[in-house]
Amino acid sequence: METKLIDHLFRYHSGKMVSVLTRIFGLSNLEIIEDAVQDTFLKASISWRKEQPENPEAWLTKAAKNRVLDIFRKLKSEQKLIPEIKAGFDSIATEELFLDAEIEDAQLRMIFTACHPKLDPKDQIVFALKTIAGFSTKEIASALLTKEETIKKRLLRAKKTIKKTNLAFKIPQGKQLPERIDSVLNVIYLIFNEGFHSNKKEILVQKELCGEAIRLCKMLLKNKHSQIPESYALFALMCFHSARLDAKINTENELLDLKNQDRNKWSFPMIQLGNMMMNKAVETSQFSRYHYEAAIVAEHIKAPNFEQTDWNKILNYYKCLHKIQPSTSYLLTMAVVCLQSENYIKANYYFEQINPDDLAQRSYLFYGAKADYFAKTNNKKEALKFIDTALEKVSNNLEKDFLERKKKSLLL
Repeated sequence: METKLIDHLFRYHSGKMVSVLTRIFGLSNLEIIEDAVQDTFLKASISWRKEQPENPEAWLTKAAKNRVLDIFRKLKSEQKLIPEIKAGFDSIATEELFLDAEIEDAQLRMIFTACHPKLDPKDQIVFALKTIAGFSTKEIASALLTKEETIKKRLLRAKKTIKKTNLAFKIPQGKQLPERIDSVLNVIYLIFNEGFHSNKKEILVQKELCGEAIRLCKMLLKNKHSQIPESYALFALMCFHSARLDAKINTENELLDLKNQDRNKWSFPMIQLGNMMMNKAVETSQFSRYHYEAAIVAEHIKAPNFEQTDWNKILNYYKCLHKIQPSTSYLLTMAVVCLQSENYIKANYYFEQINPDDLAQRSYLFYGAKADYFAKTNNKKEALKFIDTALEKVSNNLEKDFLERKKKSLLL
């Protein structure tokens, strides 16, 4: 039980703790802060076996702050080069910095710092996912469809750049803000995606991550400088997706595709909130990827049932998406949409443009979709071949079971 609680707290609170402690001790001490937060959770996993504190979050925050101070004192006593700690720091009411509004401010500062133009765009995303969302290098690699070794290199490079350029830990103002907002939104989008469609072996949905992404986006919408149409569109998209979370898996812990989901289980308050956000998002003449993605999910939600889905409208939205941001993932989805509308020639046209290796850890989706194509075009032998390849490449157990069920239906 303690391990589950600590895992939950680490995922949900480590980003907050790192952000607030960075505001206190400075970006130049980020590695010390991260190590201190990690040590604190390790200490909690041992000491909480005997007795769990009444307020676990407050315990962790205080322990992490004290751990940072201990490290600084040790470094100072060893005469190492470190920033001067102000006299009487212990007496400062730093508790005020842990109030909700201050935590939000610190996290906004952190996410905008992570997306500073002096950092390589690829390094920005990796650094933000690690520092703000508490992702492990393996989880980041999975979310970004990249090798773990590459992620480690990017993290190291980001931290070196931050030290070298002495970045300010603040929310940019004026012309600097819109330049950085795209990266900030992309990071939030990736955090949500990992929650909505996790690459973990035993878990398909991580609601905590979805909630964290929504919380971060809500923070952007509270700031007058980042209340932009793209922020509202992303928030709407996450609401629409979140509305369907409880219908993705049945009582037997089996994955259900959109066709077999119980639409009565969809959360209509979340759909209503998404619609409100979407109304604000479309108060612009230029639409972003988040606008189109939200519009696609809205089409699925609007349909009374799977059969009455407007596939042509959805395909057009995907074409717009692919035009503004070419993606193998979009090509694959366009192929799948064509399968639903029984346009097999067009589906094959999109399949032929795809190199499954570009999908990295999610390449099984290509093979699974291609199996559907062959099943629908009455080529059972090829369908089985592709479903077997999909089964070899999938890592999530729920998705593996889903593919096994598809294979069984082909063998009937």
